Amino acid sequence: MQPLAGVSVLDLTQNVAGPFCTLILGDLGADVIKVERPDQGDEVRAWTPPRWNGESVMYLTLNRNKRSLALDVKAPEARPILDALIRRADVLVQSLRAGAVEALGIGPAAARAINQRLVYCSVTAFGTQGPLRDLPGYDPMMQAQAGLMSLTGYPGQPPVRAGTSLVDMGTGMWAAIGILAALRERDRTGEGSEVTTALFDTALAWVPYQLLGYLATGEVPRPQGSGAAMIVPYQAFETREGHLMIAAPTNALFARLSEALGHPELAKDPRFTDNSRRVQHRDALIPVLAAATRAEPTLALLERLRAAGVPCAPIQAVDQVAADPQTQASGMLAPTPHAEIPDLRTVALPLRWDGVRPAPRRSPPHIGEHTAEILAGLGLGAGEIETLRVRDVVEVAGARTRGGRP
Repeated sequence: MQPLAGVSVLDLTQNVAGPFCTLILGDLGADVIKVERPDQGDEVRAWTPPRWNGESVMYLTLNRNKRSLALDVKAPEARPILDALIRRADVLVQSLRAGAVEALGIGPAAARAINQRLVYCSVTAFGTQGPLRDLPGYDPMMQAQAGLMSLTGYPGQPPVRAGTSLVDMGTGMWAAIGILAALRERDRTGEGSEVTTALFDTALAWVPYQLLGYLATGEVPRPQGSGAAMIVPYQAFETREGHLMIAAPTNALFARLSEALGHPELAKDPRFTDNSRRVQHRDALIPVLAAATRAEPTLALLERLRAAGVPCAPIQAVDQVAADPQTQASGMLAPTPHAEIPDLRTVALPLRWDGVRPAPRRSPPHIGEHTAEILAGLGLGAGEIETLRVRDVVEVAGARTRGGRP
């Protein structure tokens, strides 16, 4: 299924959040035109190592199913091109710094005056309101300011950033959801709309029950390591040669866990008969469970707990995740077409329709790989494209543009 087939997306984003949004739209079948600066392209192209065949792995991760137009959007000659692209687009996604799109003359009001059916999405750092609305922002800043880092790690240790760009990618997901909803509304009304997302808002959305708990009790949540403040046992336990994550949030699961670990008496202990009591007496319960797991090999304990119906999982490094039979069976590592990297696989969307996962159709493009194709589609002739190239307004893949030298 390609539910967005026929939808044209003009992508004026870079780094992670915006490109992750347009990656989702492209995977769903949209034609995504990625506008990049000539020569340099998306900043994430330089975020290395690691590289795969000389290309940034971060760039490869975020930019399949897109076409690259290398265009100097600040050049006067670029404005008619941008207007023509906006006129044909169903969706425009931008993540430029505050005020930049207005300075270019393609802010929400101007763009929607050109195309009233346009869904215009802005991916921002702090949104359009508040004292920080004009500041730039990156994922770790938001994890810090929204409290995520105060909740990650172990008590008494320095703050820890989550090991992935969850705020960036979460913002991209919210942007895609907002765009899909706006397209659905356009089907009903015939009118486009403006969608706004913010990294800070997304970070706040990832701490909902911590914020609500503070508002309810006045108690400031603290980091719990691998555990959770409101559930016991629900954390990683050391084994003979590794660690196992064990989750027994219900009384029935706790009874199964206690039996499997050779301590059936724990489920009948008045201190541990329900979750609230187990949380209250965490310091008495966890050492008993930990002593039992520490004597067991990881695999043997994993198999016994799973046989008992206790949710658990080994804590794996990335190499183990890549080789995990479940990873292989999931189809999440999807073969992605690429002329220079024939064995390229990228992480697919975590959804299916009728059992089928969206498949990558296009490789992550080189800078300006589709410049000539896109401009020709707007009606520009070969001579006009060459003039723009010589004037450094565009870059065409395979041609050097600086100084107009072919």
